[in-house]
Amino acid sequence: MSEANITAELRNEFGKGASRRIRRDGKIPAVIYGHGEDPIHVTLPGHQTTMALRHMGTNAVLELAIDGKSQLALTKAIQVDPLKRLIEHIDFVAVRKGEKVHVDVPVHTTGDAAKETLVVLENATVQVEAEATHIPEGIEVDIEGAEAGTQILAGALTLPKGVSLLSDPELLVVHVTAAQTAAQAEAELAEAEAEAGIEHDAPQAEAEEAAAEE
Repeated sequence: MSEANITAELRNEFGKGASRRIRRDGKIPAVIYGHGEDPIHVTLPGHQTTMALRHMGTNAVLELAIDGKSQLALTKAIQVDPLKRLIEHIDFVAVRKGEKVHVDVPVHTTGDAAKETLVVLENATVQVEAEATHIPEGIEVDIEGAEAGTQILAGALTLPKGVSLLSDPELLVVHVTAAQTAAQAEAELAEAEAEAGIEHDAPQAEAEEAAAEE
């Protein structure tokens, strides 16, 4: 995974008021934890940081220039405004080149399963160990032609070189099932409604009730 070079400013103002002022200036407040050191509070350029994170995706590693020194920072948590969709705060973990980190990596399916099947991604991520600067953006699972009943476990995933699986090898990742027919769907709905105590009047009863009201 590539790194983005971003100049960060140290900050000594904290609290909601300070964060609001930072965001009004088009910047993003952030904090860097790790290696047994005190947290480092910084301010990042809003547009450059947002574009870097969008481009790099999950587990982005940014190379931050802080007070003349370079610091690699692994993205761990991003707080986003639910309405404006702007980044409000970022938590990073300090890392070093060559250092191994534990991260959750998304799983993606490729190809098309057999006809009349349904592909269920039972677990959208798996945990792996990888070098901080070589974290895979995702792990692909080929399901081309997979028949109903196919189950792909975490231990069967093909991982990039240098990446080790930490999740349980028996963890179910992808399950290919037979597609549900319309009749089966109606039967399940009727069963669920019966359990919930929902009753439907027969068409004739509805008509008689309507006539009586007239």
